[in-house]
Amino acid sequence: MLRREWIFGCWTVALLTSSLAAQGVPGTQPGQAPNRPEYRVAERTGTTPAQAAVGLAPAAPGEHPLMPALRWARDGIVNMEKIQDYSATMVKRERISGKLNDFEYMFLKIRHKPFSVYMYFVGPAAVKGQECLYVAGANNGNMWAHGVGIKQTMFGTVSLKPDGPVAMAGQRYPITEIGILNLTKRLVEVAEQDVKYDECEVKTVKGAKINDRPCTCLQVVHPVPRRNFLFHIARIFVDDEYNMPVRYESYDWPKAGAEPELLEEYTYLKLKLNNGFGDDDFDIKNPSYRFK
Repeated sequence: MLRREWIFGCWTVALLTSSLAAQGVPGTQPGQAPNRPEYRVAERTGTTPAQAAVGLAPAAPGEHPLMPALRWARDGIVNMEKIQDYSATMVKRERISGKLNDFEYMFLKIRHKPFSVYMYFVGPAAVKGQECLYVAGANNGNMWAHGVGIKQTMFGTVSLKPDGPVAMAGQRYPITEIGILNLTKRLVEVAEQDVKYDECEVKTVKGAKINDRPCTCLQVVHPVPRRNFLFHIARIFVDDEYNMPVRYESYDWPKAGAEPELLEEYTYLKLKLNNGFGDDDFDIKNPSYRFK
């Protein structure tokens, strides 16, 4: 279980250090599925103002506390758009219709122009080997996908609408919205709405680690539930070297006597930037893939 500690009086933040080790093997596909993520919780009782970390400029007097982070994110989008492509292992967990799903592990290749995604499921065992592929402007806007086992034998590779009921089963977002750049754009959209309202507390803590990579944790809290807020607590972990968000997690307001419930979490591990991916990396005819 992911442990959380939240003490409003002294702004104690539980920083997460992932011990997840995603294994890789030669070729384009990852190897053995990693174990379920486990986190060591390192408690720190000292925090710094949000502008003191991740290169944020000071907030102007009377300015909304989210504005420095919003400006940083907008600049980050410009810089991330200069990255041609990257590969990563993504660890995902989502709450769908009130039920928290198990962790999913995916090896990703992502190219920004044209936006292209190759996805290979590393785990859990029921979906290991499943592949998806999407290229903006190709295949009539559809994605390619195949299951594993009897599903692959019966149906083979199928063309699906990314936001259709089959592709969206058990998912919060379509494949067209995957990736760090899209995550940052979504954070900007949410922040642009949140700065219209008060009841927002922003703190930043340096010294977090995700898979032993130094990060800065930006935490946003809406203490009181309102219709205009999407979450109670959100934490964004920014890789200090890449200056990119590599983990996002959000929590709902707690029910009486309970802790806040996890809504969603996404962690990008083993990032490799500008690999020089070509069209064959996003082609179902690639002999390294298993589309049939």
